[in-house]
Amino acid sequence: AESPKVVERALDAGCEPISMLVEHKHIDGEAKPIIDRCGEVPVYTAPFEVLTRLTGFKLTRGMLCAMHRPQLPNVSEVCSKARRIAVLENVMNPTNVGAIFRSAAALNMDAVLLTNGCSNPLYRRAIRVSMGTVFQIPWTFLDKEKGVSELKELGFKTAAMALTDDSVSIDNEELLAEEKLAIVLGTEGDGLAKETIADCDYTVKIPMSHGVDSLNVAAASAVAFWQIGK
Repeated sequence: AESPKVVERALDAGCEPISMLVEHKHIDGEAKPIIDRCGEVPVYTAPFEVLTRLTGFKLTRGMLCAMHRPQLPNVSEVCSKARRIAVLENVMNPTNVGAIFRSAAALNMDAVLLTNGCSNPLYRRAIRVSMGTVFQIPWTFLDKEKGVSELKELGFKTAAMALTDDSVSIDNEELLAEEKLAIVLGTEGDGLAKETIADCDYTVKIPMSHGVDSLNVAAASAVAFWQIGK
């Protein structure tokens, strides 16, 4: 987990720290409350330039914390109290995954489910882009064999985000009236698999203007979450 704010959210969620890498100037600055909170956890420190050479990237706010990954719940546990959930199919870019989590947390999604082809939300960059919301919103991976059919067993209607001739608008009244709804978003470039679209109850699009045919998956997720999460 990278940056003091993100590390703090991870700790609040119950993640167990192993060790920290902290830039010299942050030892008595932004990182101090986190260091104090973690007690006897080892803290390694060096100047910014050394840390950059060591890690291969420039640390955000001069702090990196290694933690034990929490055990993931199963799909039924994640969805037990949810009304609105996001499903990601093979979204491979960790920046997009992190941005989608941040939008999901901010715009009233109750949970996020991912196929095994997605970048892991606990990858460092995904965590940072999400601003630590991957530790706040419930999530897990879908069973590869069951896919969206498992959601239907749990009482959810499913809506595939795709540009097809029979797509309804994201503000469709029937869609928004569904008691339990899962919005399904596909991989960058190719979008959702045809089989996934066929398995869903709705196919949904965001109306476009100026000849634009589609949005980046992270941007599209924010629009969709705002509409269905109201």
